[in-house]
Amino acid sequence: MRNVRIINGTPATKSRYGSHYGERIFLLGSERYREWIPWRSKLSAMILKGYEIEMKGEEKILYLGAASGTTLSHLADIVDEGIIYAVEYSAKPFLKLLELARERENIIPLLFDAGKPWLYSGIVEKVDFIYQDIAQKNQIEILRMNSEFFLKKGGEFLIMVKAKSIDSTADSRGVFSRVLKDLSKDFRILHHDTLEPYHRDHIFVHGKF
Repeated sequence: MRNVRIINGTPATKSRYGSHYGERIFLLGSERYREWIPWRSKLSAMILKGYEIEMKGEEKILYLGAASGTTLSHLADIVDEGIIYAVEYSAKPFLKLLELARERENIIPLLFDAGKPWLYSGIVEKVDFIYQDIAQKNQIEILRMNSEFFLKKGGEFLIMVKAKSIDSTADSRGVFSRVLKDLSKDFRILHHDTLEPYHRDHIFVHGKF
């Protein structure tokens, strides 16, 4: 993936910025890299497991569930010439996200409920990619609604699915099977895999609208 390399066994992103959440900074010649801790970022875990998504760095991305901006900060390093619309509903992590957005010109912070995309439809344009990390029972429906509003035809998505958030009593493999079947109704699934051992009972699903 663009601007990403493995340093000391851990992903790191090439960056013009300093630490956002206490991660280490590596200097390789004239280049600065920010440590991307896989236990704190599902996207980092996915990359460390060997799966990467091609990005040119100019993409327009809708990030659903941006929280305090841990993964967002690294994604902003990757699409340093693009733009990221970062949606977060909880006020406390949003304050930390605002700090990041003040530093990064390619992040637009949005304090909205991702389950109500019509509320920010006047702000967000059509995007090339949706990244979603929302641990809610209706997380698949949230992806579907936002895709219908904002994702370009042929655009791609990456969703992090937490089994226990969808059904806390069911076997995780059964939950994931139902999720993949549901997603297949509206999307073409390109790849999926677990995030073990970094994130238990999680899978990532990469697909196309």
